[in-house]
Amino acid sequence: MIGFLKPPAHKEPLPKEKVDSTYQRLRWRVFIGIFIGYAGYYLVRKNFTLAIPHLVEQGFTRAELGFALSGVAIAYGLSKFLMGSVSDRSNARNFMALGLFVSSLIMIAMGTMPFFTSSVGIMFLLLGANGWFQGMGWPPAGRTMVHWFSASERGTKMAVWNVAHNIGGGLLAPIALWGMAVFADWHAVLYTNGVAALGVALIIWLTVRDAPQSEGLPSIEEYKNDYPKAFDYDKEHEQEFSARQIFMDYVLNNKLLWAIAVANAFVYLVRYGVLDWAPLYLAEAKHFSFEDAGWAYALYEWAGIPGTLACGWLSDKVFNGRRAPASIIYMLLTLACVLIYWFNPAGNPNIDIAMLVAIGFLIYGPVMLIGVHALDLVPKKAAGTAAGFTGLFGYVGGAVTANVVIGKAVDVAGWDAGFMIITGACVLSIILIALTLKAEKRSLEGEAAFA
Repeated sequence: MIGFLKPPAHKEPLPKEKVDSTYQRLRWRVFIGIFIGYAGYYLVRKNFTLAIPHLVEQGFTRAELGFALSGVAIAYGLSKFLMGSVSDRSNARNFMALGLFVSSLIMIAMGTMPFFTSSVGIMFLLLGANGWFQGMGWPPAGRTMVHWFSASERGTKMAVWNVAHNIGGGLLAPIALWGMAVFADWHAVLYTNGVAALGVALIIWLTVRDAPQSEGLPSIEEYKNDYPKAFDYDKEHEQEFSARQIFMDYVLNNKLLWAIAVANAFVYLVRYGVLDWAPLYLAEAKHFSFEDAGWAYALYEWAGIPGTLACGWLSDKVFNGRRAPASIIYMLLTLACVLIYWFNPAGNPNIDIAMLVAIGFLIYGPVMLIGVHALDLVPKKAAGTAAGFTGLFGYVGGAVTANVVIGKAVDVAGWDAGFMIITGACVLSIILIALTLKAEKRSLEGEAAFA
């Protein structure tokens, strides 16, 4: 297994006349691989959410199911951070394919073996295991992006890549609903998606490659003559770092990275506070059918595609590579839409759907930009760990609160209590991101105070 995950050795440099054509061909092939691959991860990350209404009918409470669902967030947050460090010293191709392969098997097992959905404790453990292997998706993809795409193009390219999770999340419900229709079994929302994701794991293995040097190509910085400004680039950054170097030199002592990580917790609370409870909220408070709620869930994800692309463009072209201003604008608009979604009376489904779509359009912009910001702040050999660090806060802090605290609040005090938490998270995320404005500007101007 260690040999399977070990980074490939650098090949002898290709002849100069072959570099350009090979670079262009491989980097888009790799991009397509991590795009389809990360979309596949989302087919089996949150499909358990669609099983919640059926499990409520079987006697489980919202708080119990929120606790079970939190297993994904807790394990994913920890894995994204810890396995992110491993991914920085692994073969991105094999690492990413392995994570999705095992995650798919877990979902198939939960859907086909009734024992695995028989108690809250068992579901928590299985969903936790799924979350751990889900943490093997973003870090190697982020590592791949910084090796094949240079700093000045990364905001736009990352925005395009980042919509993969909207496509995967948007396909989650249609695939699950198709499975339910074909097999006449609500468990199909688990195993149908698991089988689909297995095919995607194979695509990852066939298309993704590690660093350009493993294919006989120069580094992306040399090829594009485009070097990062947020830290002093050195050719030593092309060598693999030790775990201690990554954590101590580039992550834990990086003040600006800490700031955006804490902000990320509140952004994720909003993201999953709306998304994870949408099927149940729309059914109970707004009287949607299960099918209509499932399609609304899908529309939330699909709406994130144009929103993310617009946010990446705004960050690169309007704010000259600064991530905080675009994130603040998007979170202010998200706050307005959350309030309308909350206070809209039952019986106005078009307004509910429009606001859910609008929140989906908006929230994924800040989610993406915080990830890009993390990559901007460290050498590329530490990219997986930096992304995992912000993800740790996002999932363990934000998503767990969205699952456990909101579930308990709704059980005790109704849906208004849940939306008070989501609204407060919007406000706090805006304040925290605003605190990084000056520091981000100084960092991009080349000052070392936050490096």
